[in-house]
Amino acid sequence: MMNESIGHGYHYGVIARALKLIEDEGGPGLALEDLAAKLSMSPAHFQRVFSRWVGVSPKRYQQYLTIDLAKRLLSERHTLLDAAAEAGLSGTGRLHDLFLRWEAMSPGEYARAGEGLKIHYGWFDTPFGEALAMGTDRGLCGLAFAEDCGRDHAFADLAGRWPLAAFEQAPDQIAPWVEAALAQKGETRLHMIGAPFQIKVWEALLAIPSGHVTTYSDIARAIGNPRAVRAVGTAVGRNPVSWLIPCHRALRKSGGLGGYHWGLPVKRALLAWEAARADAG
Repeated sequence: MMNESIGHGYHYGVIARALKLIEDEGGPGLALEDLAAKLSMSPAHFQRVFSRWVGVSPKRYQQYLTIDLAKRLLSERHTLLDAAAEAGLSGTGRLHDLFLRWEAMSPGEYARAGEGLKIHYGWFDTPFGEALAMGTDRGLCGLAFAEDCGRDHAFADLAGRWPLAAFEQAPDQIAPWVEAALAQKGETRLHMIGAPFQIKVWEALLAIPSGHVTTYSDIARAIGNPRAVRAVGTAVGRNPVSWLIPCHRALRKSGGLGGYHWGLPVKRALLAWEAARADAG
């Protein structure tokens, strides 16, 4: 059951469809009446549901989806990770009230490519479309948005990272962690499976507060490898747990969005949603 302050699964579906419609229309310009009609809802009801989830009106949210959002965030909310760590921002950079505990596999465990590991998986509705979640008995190890790439690709991508693991469709086993993440309350555990360099990059990403961004070069400097910008970009792209490990908050130094493993429309929606909620708060 979803937290009442966020809304039922139905509302997640409505908002996901609305985001896609807004994205398809290129951001601003889609009137409230037209958007509500496409969703078979009255304008007043849609505005209430949307504003409850995002924190701002649909019209205001569309302004956050413009192409210059990344540049504006860099100029106004650019987080230097070394300063963020000193200020204790890693805690507030996570999902609001969500208590996130995480641990990483040892290099030896990683080298075994998941051999002897049992991974449960299931499909869940999220504010940004359907997502595939995977988890071990120690926590979530994968969260992939399938809206842009499709179910088959999302599953093959995550499962291919641990080719020797045993996979079992058992959504109930991981549902409490996923639901805590979606409701942004409660405890979610992460079991990160990656190479040591990747783990350092993913740990740095946790220091970026919600509603803020940083650059690939800042991350490289923060982990003590200032010349490893390209390698950092690769590690960011290989983050298996989207949203909770906020790789969408990493941008190019030029202000460009950069890449996003699960599709740029999803990245833009994530950034816009967080910026809107930060401003509304």
